[in-house]
Amino acid sequence: MTVSQLRELLLGRKISAEEILSAHLERVHSSQLNAYITLNEEALRAAQETDRRISSGEDLPPLAGIPVAVKDNISTKGLRTTCASKMLENYVPPYDAGVVERLKKAGAVIIGKTNMDEFGMGSTSENSIFGAVRNPRDPSRSAGGSSGGSAAAVAAGEAVLALGTDTGGSVRQPAALCGIVGIKPTYGSTSRSGLIAFASSLEQVGTLGRTTADAALLQSVISGPDPMDPTCVMKSEADLSPEKGGLLGLRIGVPEELFGDKISDSAKTAVMKALRFMEKHGAVLVPLSIPELRYSVSAYYIIASAEASSNLGRYDGIRFGHSSQDHGSLAELCRNSRSEGFGREVKRRILLGTYVLSSGYADRYYRRAAAMRKRLCAGFEEAFSSCDVIASPSAVGTAPLLGQQRTDPTELYTSDICTVSANITGLPAISFPCGSGESSLPLGAQLIGRKFAEKQLISAAFAFEELTGGFENVIRSGGV
Repeated sequence: MTVSQLRELLLGRKISAEEILSAHLERVHSSQLNAYITLNEEALRAAQETDRRISSGEDLPPLAGIPVAVKDNISTKGLRTTCASKMLENYVPPYDAGVVERLKKAGAVIIGKTNMDEFGMGSTSENSIFGAVRNPRDPSRSAGGSSGGSAAAVAAGEAVLALGTDTGGSVRQPAALCGIVGIKPTYGSTSRSGLIAFASSLEQVGTLGRTTADAALLQSVISGPDPMDPTCVMKSEADLSPEKGGLLGLRIGVPEELFGDKISDSAKTAVMKALRFMEKHGAVLVPLSIPELRYSVSAYYIIASAEASSNLGRYDGIRFGHSSQDHGSLAELCRNSRSEGFGREVKRRILLGTYVLSSGYADRYYRRAAAMRKRLCAGFEEAFSSCDVIASPSAVGTAPLLGQQRTDPTELYTSDICTVSANITGLPAISFPCGSGESSLPLGAQLIGRKFAEKQLISAAFAFEELTGGFENVIRSGGV
């Protein structure tokens, strides 16, 4: 059920918040998806508080009684937050992240913390010390990453809504592979306070839901200023609920660079069918080119790895996190704690980031990547002079099989070609189901908008959802 349907039942006293929570926990306990790392023991108390407020006739906040999952790199006071890493395996934050404070204020029942790629570094949710997340559409396949646990939980009915984080597509790509909606907001629109940092200039907390309206409601709840986060730039709260007629006169840019050889034929076909469907219902398709997109993946991985190298330097085995017992000096303590605490992919990116920041190489790599970032921002700005939003596939294809052996560790990096540009430029984007491909697995379409144009993106996706009879219908029928 959607949030509005559950809320109607709650207010009509046809179901209790405790019963809603129990139904979702039953799914979690019987699941083989490995979507959760830690369940919240305080969830029952929060559900019972909602039932008390209903019995007392009190006004209910927007998410009262709704089970919401939280990605395990977002701090939750008194609830273990691991980043799916041995480094933080037993870490319990003493405070809530800004977005978690907003969740609690909105009455949400935080059901638990979801599995992910370690420190958000990965695209399949296999880089976790707690094991891989399985796709609810086909458990032999990946749920995507790094917010795979959040996407799988929502798609499987193990949560109504979920928070993820998006550094290079980590909300949108798993949303596409699991057949749900994922929103990545404008950089600065949502608090990053309490988000355990991977790449600070790129990442934002985003939302996942089974419908556009649900994901938009959650994004509305968590958006807005936070005095604890100097990167927040919004002056007021945001109402992101979709408006009618979101496709009428909407100019949709179609960049040739995001429909190239690296994208599967099934993904390109499904997205183009969806765009032509939108065109029939009032949108205008605008072919365009943004040449800088060809360098977006390279620039992204240089910038992200450099920031990861800097941010993860705080894990030294002394102040918090894993501390090695095998050391004879301070230098050995630091080295061994990091060697034991970090996984292979995290180490790879730290080493890459340290290299591109090192003396003699910063000019050759990091500063060139930063310059390309400026050029990419300018390229999007120019593109928006002829269109309102920019469309592409959300992922290069359907969900990959788990356990695939890859001789080239950077092979997965190229799969982020559709999504990283929104993070480099700080632009908002939404992913929504547009069809299905191999083995009837979901495929997603992405829309990227101007800064703070989330409502326009949401309204367009909502119009597509309504006109097609719902996203499940689109997936089952293979497209429009």
